[in-house]
Amino acid sequence: MTRKTILCLSAILLILFSGCRTKDDLVLFRPGDVPVWRTVQLPSADEVDRPQVEIETSMGGFVVELFESESPITVANFLRYVEDGFYDGLIFHRVIPGFMVQGGGFNREMEEQPTRDAIRNEAGNGLRNTRGTLAMARTDDIDSATAQFFVNLTDNPFLNGDGESGGYAVFGRVVSGMSVVDAMADVDTDTVNGHGDVPVEPILIVNVRRID
Repeated sequence: MTRKTILCLSAILLILFSGCRTKDDLVLFRPGDVPVWRTVQLPSADEVDRPQVEIETSMGGFVVELFESESPITVANFLRYVEDGFYDGLIFHRVIPGFMVQGGGFNREMEEQPTRDAIRNEAGNGLRNTRGTLAMARTDDIDSATAQFFVNLTDNPFLNGDGESGGYAVFGRVVSGMSVVDAMADVDTDTVNGHGDVPVEPILIVNVRRID
C-alpha cells in the first residue's frame, strides 16, 4: 500500500469518526432537536387495528390511538381508568407552551385524586416522546406512574429512556384534534396550591371513552 493511499484512508477515517456522537450526547440537545441517528419510527397507522379513545374537554375533543402491542402494561392501566370513568370531571392541570400538557390527576379544585397502584415503566419500548405522543407522568421514582398522562407539544428527546435508568413511557399518539391540544398551551396560567403552570380557567376533561 503506497504512502499516498495510507494518507487518503487516514483522512477518510478522521472525517467519519469526527462526526460520530456517543449516546450521552443526546442529553445535550435542546428540546425539539432530535438527532436523525437516534430517531425511532412510530408504528404505521395501518399496520394493525389499535384501541382508540376520544378525550372530550371544555376546549374541544381529540382522538388518541393507543400502542397496545408496544406498551401493554401502560395501555391496560390507562384503559381501566377510562372504563371506570376515572378521568371524567378531572382537568389538565399543567400546561407549558413548547413542551407538553398534563392531566388526569386533579379535579378543578386542584385536589389530587386517589389512584390504583403504580405500574412498571415501559419507557424501554423503543417509542420516543415526539410531538403528539402521549406518555405517562411520574415522580422521581421510575416505576411510579399511575393515572396522570401528558401530550408532547413538540419533540422532547430528553424525556426518552430505557425504562430502567429513566425515561417517560410513550403509549399512544393523537390522531385527530391536535389543534385542541395546541390551544391548551395558549391559556393563562398561575400557581395554585403550590402547583405551577395551572390554567387560570380550568381545562375540564368532560369525558374519556373508548371508540374503537
